[in-house]
Amino acid sequence: MQPFVLNARGRVVFPSNFLPQLDFSVIQDEEQLSRVIRRDFESKAPTGTDILERIQRGRYADRHALMRDMALNLFWAYRYALTMYDKRPTRWRDVPRHRDDVYLPTFRAWQDGDAKVAAVEQAYAALPPAWDADAEDRIFTLLFGVFRHRRHHATEMPAGKPTVAEALADPRNQTWRLPTYDPDHPRFGLQAIIDCGEEVAELEALHRWAMVLHDDQPWDLSQTELVEVGALRDDDVVVLFHPRDREVARFLQTARRAERVTPVPRSAPEARPPVRPYPALEVRARFAVQPRLESLAVVKGEQVCTNDDLIRNSAYSWSPMTADDIRDKTGIEQRLYTSRSLEEISLEASRQALVHAGRAPEEIGAVLFCTCTSTRLIPSVATWISGELGMQQTHASCDVIAACAGFPYGLSEATRLLQEVERPVLVVCAEKFSDKIGTVRPSRMIFGDGAAAFVVGPAPEGEDGDVDYLNTYASGPASEVNSILWPNPVFDNSLTVQGPEVKSLAGRYLAQMMDELRALPHPDGPAGSLLDSIDLVVPHQANKTMIGKLADNAGLAADRLYFNIADVGNVSAASIPLAIYDAVREGVIDRPLRIFAPGFGAGAVGGYAVLRIDPRIVALGRTSAAEHRAVGAGVEDGSATTTGLEDVRIAFGD
Repeated sequence: MQPFVLNARGRVVFPSNFLPQLDFSVIQDEEQLSRVIRRDFESKAPTGTDILERIQRGRYADRHALMRDMALNLFWAYRYALTMYDKRPTRWRDVPRHRDDVYLPTFRAWQDGDAKVAAVEQAYAALPPAWDADAEDRIFTLLFGVFRHRRHHATEMPAGKPTVAEALADPRNQTWRLPTYDPDHPRFGLQAIIDCGEEVAELEALHRWAMVLHDDQPWDLSQTELVEVGALRDDDVVVLFHPRDREVARFLQTARRAERVTPVPRSAPEARPPVRPYPALEVRARFAVQPRLESLAVVKGEQVCTNDDLIRNSAYSWSPMTADDIRDKTGIEQRLYTSRSLEEISLEASRQALVHAGRAPEEIGAVLFCTCTSTRLIPSVATWISGELGMQQTHASCDVIAACAGFPYGLSEATRLLQEVERPVLVVCAEKFSDKIGTVRPSRMIFGDGAAAFVVGPAPEGEDGDVDYLNTYASGPASEVNSILWPNPVFDNSLTVQGPEVKSLAGRYLAQMMDELRALPHPDGPAGSLLDSIDLVVPHQANKTMIGKLADNAGLAADRLYFNIADVGNVSAASIPLAIYDAVREGVIDRPLRIFAPGFGAGAVGGYAVLRIDPRIVALGRTSAAEHRAVGAGVEDGSATTTGLEDVRIAFGD
């Protein structure tokens, strides 16, 4: 399934958010499936009894709240039918009786179903609209058409349905019966669902849910009834369940035969600190060849995904949240995605960086590729880029997986390599998260796509370089090391983030970095510390709200921090160089400045660089389709209001 598409209205749409299809290639047993189902369907969904009680107690403030609960209830009631099976109405006379891959579902009648349906109908009529009465009436008609004809009890249902033979073993088993079936029964189809549009983002999401639920049972629901299988007649139409794909079929077959294996419990050892600290590297004193930044080029995603777009694409597994809630929680107003591959945007950034540095490919001694979202192992992306650039040989081309600390890790490795090759090193930091998120809301709120490349060359003999200090860290308590996971089988191999653990590791590393900067001397000799010499802090753009609070706790004044996360999201390894680029583009870095660039994230990695940024190294230009669209609105001439130091002061309440 494509991670995102553009609909007829030009809006970004995430099909996986409204088409509940699980990845059964990573689900091994019924217990694992049960955990996934509980998380995605049961934990958020009210039962019919819950809805009735909420109506009786006057808990619904408006029609949208009631309809949302109706939709969640239906996703839960059809949780296995939606995720595992294709439903094929078939005349009873034509049903195979002895196949082990064709299933005849059996159900119990919905307890007090008529009373619950009547209560919902009456409550909706009495409630005020939330936003748009006409739109809400249209959506209710669609949803209620499914809700009122739900026949079965859903509290306890097995994932695996009985085969026809198993269902017939007890003639009292009940299944769905249709008197007739029209194969041309109206349905919306995928494209119409994608193109669905409402002015209110929350209603657009709900409208899509209703369309999906309608299409899942493409027959006259008013004619559906529960009957005993022993009473079926040849001309009756039943609904056979067929496995949706081979992985579902494999799961169903193996789940029937498999003996449950009790996992062996294990506990991680207590994390113990190193025997002595790892001091920061004073580059001028430690290395003979001084690193100089020759160029920086970036490529941003061409597709803007605003917070409103996220709400329009709310998945059935998400808790309610508004666009403003996302902004307040993360500091992000939009993130940028790309339809291009990670390799493509990285190669483009690399070419721009070489051109701006005035370097030919054969001059480059090494290529480092820093990322945590590459799906390429052989060849590595670094060697692939080397080949695409026409480099017959390098001293080293390799990938570095340091996630959000990719910039300090890459710069540190480039500085070491300079000592060996004494020729420029190309460092590429790039990520593509848009196709690795699935329906996971925290990840979808935060991450974006983008690439940056910079050339680190040797400074002329006897001249200072641009890098003062470097340090990198890794590891910590196992809970922090595993706080960001991809691929994660528990979430269909999608990217997942444990927020409290990420905040813990970020706070731990930032405090350690600040202690080091206060203890180190001013690079230019006057009294004071390294921290006193910093003109601007350009942190990894993890979460503006979180980083702002951590920085304040660590003693960093708000007017010394720069953020661009509001416009691009969290781009992990690429976030610091993307932020440096935007700081130059916006005029925040308008002359050579000494910056402190700390990064921390997945794998409990961390690191920082204290370095000088001369704005002349930045290859300014249109880096994305989004910037092309902004020409004429003042973005390129610097007149647009974007995230600068004044915005930071406002965000911090100064």
